[in-house]
Amino acid sequence: MRMAGRVAAAIEILTDVFTLHRPASEALKDWGKYHRFAGSTDRHAIGTLVYDVLRRRNTAAARMGDGRPRALALGVLRDVWNIPAEEIENLCTEQYGPGVLSAAEKTALAREMRDDLPAHIRGDFPEWLMPSLTKVFGGRVAEEGAALSQRAPIDMRVNTLKCDRAKLLETFAKHGAEAGPLSPLCVRVKPSDASTRNINVEVEPVHGMGWFEIQDAASQVAALMSGVKPGERVADICAGAGGKALALAAMMQNKGLVVAYDADRHRLRPIFERLTRAGVTNIEVIAADEAEKLDQMGGFDCVLIDAPCSGSGSWRRKPDAKWRLAEMQLQQRIKDQGQVLERGAQLVKAGGRLVYVTCSVLPEENIEQIAVFLDRHKNFEIIPYAKQWASAIGTEPPKSADGSDSTLLLTPAQHGTDGFFIAVMRRL
Repeated sequence: MRMAGRVAAAIEILTDVFTLHRPASEALKDWGKYHRFAGSTDRHAIGTLVYDVLRRRNTAAARMGDGRPRALALGVLRDVWNIPAEEIENLCTEQYGPGVLSAAEKTALAREMRDDLPAHIRGDFPEWLMPSLTKVFGGRVAEEGAALSQRAPIDMRVNTLKCDRAKLLETFAKHGAEAGPLSPLCVRVKPSDASTRNINVEVEPVHGMGWFEIQDAASQVAALMSGVKPGERVADICAGAGGKALALAAMMQNKGLVVAYDADRHRLRPIFERLTRAGVTNIEVIAADEAEKLDQMGGFDCVLIDAPCSGSGSWRRKPDAKWRLAEMQLQQRIKDQGQVLERGAQLVKAGGRLVYVTCSVLPEENIEQIAVFLDRHKNFEIIPYAKQWASAIGTEPPKSADGSDSTLLLTPAQHGTDGFFIAVMRRL
């Protein structure tokens, strides 16, 4: 396919996403199913344009004065892909292209962007979230939002049961791999551009050998901040597909016990293949309908809660999620978080740790949630994150993006990671 056809395809897919309120991944998959003539390079370019539009929806609409899919795609070609207005005009008139530009579109593509746009437009996030994000970031809200609207790198966590970072860096040197930020286990491959196909690191033989798992650096830090040690009894009660449980098991050198549980049996299902590949032997998986087993085991040294959340910290990877997020959905997540915190608190032994984690940057899900919990539970105290960092990781701790001394908020703008919140508490 030529570029003109790719742009037309992206507009078609975006129309499907907007009108039917579908996840972009599903719309892209279905388009590929019915257009098998499109090669892998074509599908990559089309997918990159679709996701770039979703990342930069507000700024593209501001340039074009129009929020419809065609206008948004043209605006992204101009400002994100840096294609000159004249070249965009030419490709639109090609066979299979999106069609001749209107006079208004030509004017919009040629003009300079205003520098006084509102923060929610410059930051490319929904306007209704402005009060929440301002509470966290103050005058930096546009900068933080813009960083959450960039393409994300591929981060890998070294499985120390089988490998070390030097070996993994050597293996992926051909892809320009480098040591990732904050986590001593992170190996990073920079995001590809529109003309370069995504690197599928999971097809490499070393993945099948269990040398690494794909995991953002911030998520790696969250596991490390638990401070788990060999021989401890640990529970991961929102285990999902098991990424953090695997990280905990490696930290414990397969000694002791990690219990992995998730209320959604579909999310937990992939953990079994991952256990075998990683060479992990100290994880016990509890089925979704056997939650009472957690109570029977009780008295854990550490309980990790990777709480259900808005996912606002992972907007770089799932940009359509920020436009689907609704206030009612956020309120339900806040309720769910309170319930799972109560559940986790019951499982921690005296002197044990309760680690609360979200992939969110919203204060209602993070520091405000912890304040409510600590107010209800006087038998828990916060461990200042710098103290926990020194004990668990041993390097110089970063500054929290929200200025807190007690809990840690990581963001792409300040730390080069996904947005992640980490609070470590001790049961007195």
